[in-house]
Amino acid sequence: MTAPTPPERLTTRTLQKRRDKGGSISMLTAYDYPTAKVLDEAGIDVLLVGDSLAMVVQGHSTTLPVTMDQMIYHAEMVGRAAERALVVVDLPFPEGQLEIGRSIRSAARVLKETQCHAVKLEGGAEQAARIDAMVTAGIPVMAHVGLRPQNVNVDGGYRVQRDQEALVADAVAAEQAGAFAVLIECVPELVTKAIHDAIRVPTIGIGAGGNTTGQVLVTHDLIGLTAGYTPKFVRKMASVAEIVRDTAASFHQAVADGSFPGPDETFR
Repeated sequence: MTAPTPPERLTTRTLQKRRDKGGSISMLTAYDYPTAKVLDEAGIDVLLVGDSLAMVVQGHSTTLPVTMDQMIYHAEMVGRAAERALVVVDLPFPEGQLEIGRSIRSAARVLKETQCHAVKLEGGAEQAARIDAMVTAGIPVMAHVGLRPQNVNVDGGYRVQRDQEALVADAVAAEQAGAFAVLIECVPELVTKAIHDAIRVPTIGIGAGGNTTGQVLVTHDLIGLTAGYTPKFVRKMASVAEIVRDTAASFHQAVADGSFPGPDETFR
């Protein structure tokens, strides 16, 4: 009996072909092995090990507390699970803000210590030299323009970004520096279109309207497993929190009334 043929791996070139041919790209976050495996089997094109895990998994109010070691820990699980999807890992604060050599070393850890394929770096024009150095070192980089969660304290909160001239310049600079894609967050749809039209690499939107090659959401938001605030741009397609809560309550009751474990769950 022959082993099944593994699915064809998506690459940065695959994504570029999607853009060139007018196709689409789906992207969701993953932070652990079982979630990544399910999303990969569902056909999601790109898995993002986002620094959003600081908020979604760790319960922090911003993305700032998560460390590089923690990102590697989660990325290693996701990388092992994904057989088809391209896996991108966020460079957490301040790994993308300190000296360029440190950014290269941190990004290189992602490629060496996990089975992931690229990193995402917040910023545009001011990050061009860093992106160029990382790509020159053999590290694929997805740029991130618009709302930048790691900049929350400078910006005074999470705000829609509307400066079209600056945002277009950011995306163009990132592309010229070698970024294989640009993520656009919390930008009005007409500004997003201007960004998309100004560059040739794939664009991935989150809260940026439909004028992009692809779309990304935080999986926990998508499936209704997020505690607290849900952004306007999220479409909640399930209510997993309710299912888990009801299931846990049923288990609690079964233990309390003595119906669990029953004969079927007991060894003889």
